[in-house]
Amino acid sequence: AITLFSWAFLGYSFKFLWSPLVDRLPLPWLSQKFGQRRSWLFVAQGMVITALLLMAFTDPAQGENALTRMALAAVLLGFSAATQDILIDAWRIEAANEKDIAMLSSLYIVGYRIGMITSGAGALYLADYFGTSAEQYIYEAWRNSYLIMAMTMLVGIVTTWVIKEPRHRKDWDYQVKDYLGVLLVFVFAIVAFVMTYLAFAEYMAEFKTLLLSWFQNKALASVVATFLQLGMAFLIAYLAGGFVARTPWVNREMARFVYVAPVVDLFKQHRKNMWLLAGIIATYRISDLVMGVTSNLFYQGLGYDLSEIATASKNIGLIATLLGGVLGGYLAMKWGVIRVMILGASLSALTNLLYVMMAGMEKDFELLIYMIATDNLSAGLAMAAFVAFLSLLVNKQFTAVQYAMFSSVMTLFPKILGGYSGAMVDAVGFAQFFFMTFLMGLPVVVMLLYAEKINLIKQPKEAIDSKEKSEQS
Repeated sequence: AITLFSWAFLGYSFKFLWSPLVDRLPLPWLSQKFGQRRSWLFVAQGMVITALLLMAFTDPAQGENALTRMALAAVLLGFSAATQDILIDAWRIEAANEKDIAMLSSLYIVGYRIGMITSGAGALYLADYFGTSAEQYIYEAWRNSYLIMAMTMLVGIVTTWVIKEPRHRKDWDYQVKDYLGVLLVFVFAIVAFVMTYLAFAEYMAEFKTLLLSWFQNKALASVVATFLQLGMAFLIAYLAGGFVARTPWVNREMARFVYVAPVVDLFKQHRKNMWLLAGIIATYRISDLVMGVTSNLFYQGLGYDLSEIATASKNIGLIATLLGGVLGGYLAMKWGVIRVMILGASLSALTNLLYVMMAGMEKDFELLIYMIATDNLSAGLAMAAFVAFLSLLVNKQFTAVQYAMFSSVMTLFPKILGGYSGAMVDAVGFAQFFFMTFLMGLPVVVMLLYAEKINLIKQPKEAIDSKEKSEQS
């Protein structure tokens, strides 16, 4: 039941599906008053607060119905947070220029990490402060913790109120009924997806049993059956959406502009290097993300208790990540984004070799701090450069949609492999598994070296000047 809750945040990997609506669909009164980005930000942040309040006032220990309500609130939270991400990314890219986009990306990473610590360790510390523990569950303590988490969203609302709406191109002019027609396509597709997924649940359970007799691997059989179920649901949703799009209610020209034009533009911009870009985006964080799924299990297996892990990862790790994020943004401005991406990808892979060494050693808390700090520093540096890289690839005419596509591809493949990480450790042990994640990180370094050679993206002027000076020296 607990692990199934992680599915609530699959919205982050599929947010490109509704990003066109967020990008184009105006909100009555709000869009005129605050602008397209800020108006949708207010709505998304209000939905996040609503989801947190629903979770706060639900006690999942009260039975299956309460657990179902908690799950629905968690899904709403995942959807709302992913929607907020679409808008933050769009605002960040449209408000920046090529000169400062790298530093703005690094600040984005810093803020994101602070948010993770606040909602992760912060919520746990609050619940502990209000009296709950592993030995004694107290619902009121968790309720208070979730209510305070909802209050922290006021920071985002105030920020949205203060910032200015960025300038973005608007070369479309459609009526309200046209927008409602496109919204209808999305709603029908979602309903078809859910109904198909539920309808095939019983058949997939039987198919899973058949696969288990073939593979003799429960985890693999479950993953294959689930992906087939998802694939069938996506196919029916696509067909349902396409059918509705052909009805008189929908402005086909607008539907093509909202859903098809961003994808076509992407392929036109990067026609020559599309496969290279896809390879870089899909694998850049693979060594970190696959390894990270098992890291806490590894620490506990070595004998570290939860407080030691929390101190090292939440405190020292946070500082290292923030430093890495700021350093990554600064170096990207000086050296160029691709060069810093090469450095970040190399460090991310190499730090996994340190875990290979650690697997054969005794418990040493100072070593744990050093390992986590090194790993987080390289991750922060790599991610800051990577976010800048994705931001430079986006056409500002289709900011929200294209960046949502990029960020979805970035996490999807590593998450799929991450699901197998436990089985990998069971099969070969931690040392060999960490060495495998090191090898996973090498192909993207080779791709980035080639990308720099062909000058894949246009670099900010400061980075070009710095590069020329370096070559002259």
